[in-house]
Amino acid sequence: MNFACKNLRYLRKLRGWTQDEFATRLGIKRSLLGAYEEERAEPKFEVLEISSKLFKLSLDELLLTDLSDNLKTNSYLEQRRNAKSSAEVALVHFVPVKAAAGYLAGYADPDFVDELNTFTLPMLAPGNYRAFEIVGDSMLPTPSGSVVVGEKIEKIEDLKNSGSYVVLSKNEGIVYKRIQKNNKQKNKLTLISDNPIYEPYLVSQEDILEIWKAVYIIQKANSVVRWDLSQLPSIVSSLQDEVSYLKKKMA
Repeated sequence: MNFACKNLRYLRKLRGWTQDEFATRLGIKRSLLGAYEEERAEPKFEVLEISSKLFKLSLDELLLTDLSDNLKTNSYLEQRRNAKSSAEVALVHFVPVKAAAGYLAGYADPDFVDELNTFTLPMLAPGNYRAFEIVGDSMLPTPSGSVVVGEKIEKIEDLKNSGSYVVLSKNEGIVYKRIQKNNKQKNKLTLISDNPIYEPYLVSQEDILEIWKAVYIIQKANSVVRWDLSQLPSIVSSLQDEVSYLKKKMA
């Protein structure tokens, strides 16, 4: 029996590579690698040869041995899941902007999550963590492109008013906001931006899929927006003019 297709998928995951990354190393298109891994096509000899060198395996091992059943190593998924629950290592799965749409559909699929790249931070206590790349200026002075490392919130009751969270919802997708519990409408939460030009808005708890409490923010050096205090009077004056104009227009 030929195990080449199954082994390519297993070995890629063992290294933590995405299909794009592995395809680049093999010198083929990602779609072709996908066809190999789904056993819709047989890998060419050149691909097998490069793979055997990458993983230091013989062609016989790559073709004739089911490496995922090798008793000397646990399966890739088992290793990753054990690492997540390990008290020694807090493994953080990273959701970049380009993976946000896919994450909205696959956030509850362990196989999808295990496809994400991971990293560790030595200062993290044991727990369930995820990292999200944020874009836009709604949370300035936290700049666009920052990575928010969040710890999973299991119950709405655990939310703290004015705390900052990454919220995954059916309608809004992935957003980074401050949360205010709504006393009048207990089934809704108010999401608030740090940038005052953005209005707060309500989300229904029924629409919320996940909430992650921000514990660390990773950003590029010198990327923090500095507020020029000398400009505040002119900004306030401009806002007052706009409000007056809107009031007149509404009247």
